[in-house]
Amino acid sequence: MPLPSTTPSSGPLTLGQDIFDDPHRLAAALRQESPVREVTTPRGVTGWLVTRYEDCRAALTDPRLLKDAKAATEALGRQMDPTSPYLHASARLMESHMLNTDPPDHTRLRALVNKAFTPRTVARLRPRIEEIAEDLLDAMAGTPADSDVDLVKALAQPLPIAVICEMLGIDAADRHRLLEWTRVIVSSAPGTDLVRASDDIVAYLDELIARKRAEPADDLMSALVQVSDQGDRLSRDELIAMGVLMVVAGHDTTVNLIGNGVFALLSAPEQLARLRADASLLPGAVEELLRYDGPVHVATHRVAAEPMQIGGARIPKGALVMVSLLAANRDGERFADPDRLDITRETGGHLAFGHGIHYCLGAPLARAEARIALERLLTRFPALRLGKEAGKPAWYPSLLIHGLVTLPVRLG
Repeated sequence: MPLPSTTPSSGPLTLGQDIFDDPHRLAAALRQESPVREVTTPRGVTGWLVTRYEDCRAALTDPRLLKDAKAATEALGRQMDPTSPYLHASARLMESHMLNTDPPDHTRLRALVNKAFTPRTVARLRPRIEEIAEDLLDAMAGTPADSDVDLVKALAQPLPIAVICEMLGIDAADRHRLLEWTRVIVSSAPGTDLVRASDDIVAYLDELIARKRAEPADDLMSALVQVSDQGDRLSRDELIAMGVLMVVAGHDTTVNLIGNGVFALLSAPEQLARLRADASLLPGAVEELLRYDGPVHVATHRVAAEPMQIGGARIPKGALVMVSLLAANRDGERFADPDRLDITRETGGHLAFGHGIHYCLGAPLARAEARIALERLLTRFPALRLGKEAGKPAWYPSLLIHGLVTLPVRLG
């Protein structure tokens, strides 16, 4: 894929639909020709896109690259009209979560929720995750043999949203609204849609927090409210931002891990056959699926605190830096034959969940949900295959998440 000139006079590379539809091909060209490239995203944001593994890994832990939401808002404000939906009050509030903070605030916020997502805590959730998965598979089993099932809507979406909502104490009846809001928030949706979704989810969480304060229950949101009341360690805005992060990251990552993973396996029959023949390969298979077509596209924005160099490119102070986790995990300098799915591959060091102090807090939960979903799905439907309506995959138009809109399958 030819790219425009990478000389300074050429200006930023304008990213088009290819960044959503065929990100691996574009990333391969960038890694070869311009591994740290100034780009303008489909949202109109200009920053530096990093695509090589070593550069990405180093950038994720470089203290000169700020995660602070205020710094990112200021950087965006220099590029956008003040009325931009991305600078809307609710949008800014949502972005002020711990993923967009630096120490010591990040350390304080992460400590408050860390225990809820440890491997030990996730292990206690396993029976409930299995129960939810079985209920969803029961519903799928009623599909006529000659009809397609959308695996995203039937399994990949409802499983993790049910789990995270139960953890937070959110009513089952509200799950569909949360799904709608989060999909708009993480996509390149029109500005009016973003403003509406941002306002709606902030108002919903504000009301939820008030309810948990008045009637605390045995759930994570009640626990966070009580911590806030007892030690004044979480402000109202921090509670809302934390809620947004846990709802969005707590389910979207797993939706895409399951959906992308099943699509990858069904597209590589020999790898699927190996996994069916040896269930002990499942944990390693999930790691390879994370590497091969992970659920996160580009890490959240970082801002250069000073003039610096990344991969030989000069980054000015105040510039936005975008670290492509997808591109890093397909770098042939780190992973041999990177575009081939190999469930027995040594995947240590993949960056699907990030790296450093901002490494995904919910990684143990996402892994557990994906392992359970894949194991139960493949056992229940031994003839599972891509549906007749599968065709060319449709990917969500998002630089944050990387996931399928639908995945039609036949159960057998």
